[in-house]
Amino acid sequence: MLQNAARLVDLAPEVVSFRDAVLYGLARTPKSIPPMYFYDAKGSALFEAICRLPEYYPTRAETAILQRHASDIAGRIGPAAHLIEYGSGGLQKVRPLLVALEAPVAYAPVDISAEHLEAAAQRLATEYPALEVTAIVADYSRPFSVPTPQRPARTRAALFLGSTIGNFAPDEALSFLRQAARRLAGGGCLLLGADLRKDPARLHAAYNDAAGVTAEFNLNLLTRINRELGGSFDLAAFAHYAFYNPGLSRIEMHLISRRAQRVSVAGRSFCFSEGESLHTENSYKFTVEGMQDVARRAGFEPEDVWFDEERLFSLHLLRAA
Repeated sequence: MLQNAARLVDLAPEVVSFRDAVLYGLARTPKSIPPMYFYDAKGSALFEAICRLPEYYPTRAETAILQRHASDIAGRIGPAAHLIEYGSGGLQKVRPLLVALEAPVAYAPVDISAEHLEAAAQRLATEYPALEVTAIVADYSRPFSVPTPQRPARTRAALFLGSTIGNFAPDEALSFLRQAARRLAGGGCLLLGADLRKDPARLHAAYNDAAGVTAEFNLNLLTRINRELGGSFDLAAFAHYAFYNPGLSRIEMHLISRRAQRVSVAGRSFCFSEGESLHTENSYKFTVEGMQDVARRAGFEPEDVWFDEERLFSLHLLRAA
């Protein structure tokens, strides 16, 4: 018997170089660097460690929802489905659905890291020999094409998990959802993970863990700049700072300069005043009604929503017109 093999489709996404993004972000006022650059090898390992921390509830809550309600979700998706997962990562969260779904035809994980994606897709294809696995290297925030499965699918469904929608600014989130609605037009559905608003103390603890892993994760961005771009950042001269901004309903992560200082990156010099921030991430939090309102404006009809036992996190089933 031939072993099932995943196919890799590399759409050669245009990615702003790390160097260009850092130089542009440090020259801005206020200074900022996109969170996608957290994830070098050490950064990825640190994030996996964060997901296991007692304070960090989102991963556990979403996993519990998927495990508890997989059969119900699979029933809403329907048999012989073609699944597309945006920002698929290590392909762990899709597994409960693959077990629960009736004869899924194909699965297309989409991510921007070709090497990591291909290895994970090959492992999944081996585990599910009847499933056509096509890994797509693309920037999922922009339009991209998905190959038609070799066997006909009865329905198309997309997954966007982990509350990654919260890393988009509101206008970016609406634009992304509109693209997804066009892709799923004609009755396809989107399973969307969204972190919920809650006690700010719970949010503060999740992004300021007692073990300091999130602080190390944030500061590792400076280590990466030093290593890859010849930076001169003194990590001891910066402090991790994360807080909940209630007016914008988002967690903000920053690196705060402990003193007035000058740093060099790729041969260029940048000044920091004492207390000045380098903004590294936003994570928006939602109400169920607010998330559903955005979905409707994007062209979806909210069909169902599931929660963990503490109602910390939500999974939304959205149907495209």
